[in-house]
Amino acid sequence: MTNPPDAAPVEGADPLWRGGWYRFARALPSPNFNARPADAVIDLIVIHAISLPPGVYGGGAVQRFFTNRLDWSAHPWFEQIRGVEVSAHFYIERSGALWQFVSCDDRAWHAGASHWRGRDGCNDDSVGIELEGADGDRFTSEQYEALAAVCTALAQRYPIGHVAGHQHIAPARKWDPGAGFDWRLLQAHLDWPDRYFPEGVLNSRLG
Repeated sequence: MTNPPDAAPVEGADPLWRGGWYRFARALPSPNFNARPADAVIDLIVIHAISLPPGVYGGGAVQRFFTNRLDWSAHPWFEQIRGVEVSAHFYIERSGALWQFVSCDDRAWHAGASHWRGRDGCNDDSVGIELEGADGDRFTSEQYEALAAVCTALAQRYPIGHVAGHQHIAPARKWDPGAGFDWRLLQAHLDWPDRYFPEGVLNSRLG
């Protein structure tokens, strides 16, 4: 893991980043990561939605899941994910609270089998951001504000040129962040050109 979150600040360092760690996220390092390929160009942000168990918010289960500390017996649904080892770089709670599990310089395990902008294996060159939510649910204004802030900070450090949902990079098996995610609102927060976003999402309307 590069530049651990307790590293001392360096004079003249980036005010937003300590290595690949965002200064305004609460760091909770996950063991579920590895090195990116040497030639990786980190130009994609992948947005996900998660809640554990599905539709239940709060309680810290997601944080425990990403750090391999989830009590599988705590809820019957957890048997479906027993032993799974995954992570994301960031997680945003309904309140807007922001957590970071993996340095953005490293490869988090969030995308799985995936393809976007002509490349397979999106874990290699993307940053994964999980929103506390469920397929079809709306997200909170606090989450959009936190998401926009971290996307802006990422674009200042990495050559970000694409934002997509998990549903776009793995359409045969994933549906998040789902119909409840407002892509136009995110674009309004970021003021990024249409070309950054998946085709068609900016024309969709929430019901």
